[in-house]
Amino acid sequence: MTEIRCDAVLFDLDGVLVRSMELIERILREWAAGHGLDPDTCVALSHGRRDIDLVRLVAPHLDAEAETARITRREECDVAGLLPVPGALPLVAALPAHRWAVVTSGTGKVARARLAAAGVPRPTHLIAAEDITEGKPDPEGYLRAAELLGTAPDRCAVVEDASAGIDAALAAGMQPIGLGDAVRGSARPLTAWVPDLRAITCLPAPDGLVLKVTA
Repeated sequence: MTEIRCDAVLFDLDGVLVRSMELIERILREWAAGHGLDPDTCVALSHGRRDIDLVRLVAPHLDAEAETARITRREECDVAGLLPVPGALPLVAALPAHRWAVVTSGTGKVARARLAAAGVPRPTHLIAAEDITEGKPDPEGYLRAAELLGTAPDRCAVVEDASAGIDAALAAGMQPIGLGDAVRGSARPLTAWVPDLRAITCLPAPDGLVLKVTA
């Protein structure tokens, strides 16, 4: 068991709090096929990235803002069947409102729709694609969340399932917890790794929080 002492926990959204990866992949594959792009490449490069950054990367010849708007419209209205990641509900319920936030590469409207569809409470602070200038792996989003929570970056634990997100957490000077097979065995210096959120228990402490992590 690993004990992590922190003042706040910052979560990615898709694949971390909400089981939405199959939905995201389906939407991206349909978009890629419609433009003659390789769907597998687009999906692989999408993890942890904002839609606009993905479009610029895989299709620099397209109008990035227009294509992002097209993808986002699909994401906003397609939320059927979304579920919370196992362990998400009891973990966020154990966290005081001023000690957690969500930092997502999606838009705020998409994030709020997915949280509601999965039954995950909306955090007080949600940092979305439109709230930042640079997306992950840039640390801007996580640093913004720490600022809003009034917490020093090195006192933040970050739960991420994508390499870009872990790189963002490390660049911010935070404590990254990797979640899921995509980051299992990562060469990056993870503070801990978990298969899902059932492996994390949160307890109050005089100086903040203690996360007990069982991998």
